[in-house]
Amino acid sequence: MRTARPVVITACANESWLWPSKGGGPDTGVDLDELIAESVRCKDAGAAVMHVHTEGVWAEAIDGIRAKTDLLVQCGMSTLPKGPRMAVFEHKAEMISIMLAHHDEAFANVQNHELHPREELVDYAMVCREHGVKPECEIWHSGSIWNLEYLKDGGHLDEPVITTLFFGWPGGTWSPPTVEEYLYRRKLMPSGCVSSVSVMGEHQREVHTIAVQMGDHLRVGTEDWPFNRAGERASTSELVAEAAEMVELLGGRVATVAEARELMGL
Repeated sequence: MRTARPVVITACANESWLWPSKGGGPDTGVDLDELIAESVRCKDAGAAVMHVHTEGVWAEAIDGIRAKTDLLVQCGMSTLPKGPRMAVFEHKAEMISIMLAHHDEAFANVQNHELHPREELVDYAMVCREHGVKPECEIWHSGSIWNLEYLKDGGHLDEPVITTLFFGWPGGTWSPPTVEEYLYRRKLMPSGCVSSVSVMGEHQREVHTIAVQMGDHLRVGTEDWPFNRAGERASTSELVAEAAEMVELLGGRVATVAEARELMGL
């Protein structure tokens, strides 16, 4: 079992896209005070990375989390072009999410249909390098891996390349949330990548169990699957604690922030 290196846990304390708790959809405003407080709880539970959706208040979120924790800040909303996200670069978050393919998702009250051509991906990568922000490359299916290779071959990405593999997210970029699909896609991944695994749905822990044994890292939180082992809605910090316990039961070790920073080349 390959668990010698520590396992990085990414916390995504955003509203659930498929099971929104607020009733009106996944993005009904950001309570910065609560986000920052939950970030502290996630750090205490074992998270090393905080994945945030704070469109319009990127700077306040980045500065607020850093004022209270040493968590690595990963700014999501990869459907967006770089214009609305320039504050992420200016305030030098550690990472910014970049979708490496067509973004086609079907959620409770939101439909996303966004095309990200390779020219935009190259531009994003260049801006990341210019500002010292690491791209977190979202891998939704094998076509995303082709684009990843395209960026690597063009010299636009510096190793280690940070990636997240997505499974079970509904819509045209869906892929089955199964161990078989995870192992297939992982086999296609190029060398020089640090990969986390995001699973939307009840098979999350099954896939995560294999991912830990294969030496990959975990993403958990209310955005992906807002339910604990008992099937009850839980906070992201509670879900981080469950993931940390699983890592330890599998013989692994939860990464500190310093270890995550080193593993991800930050």
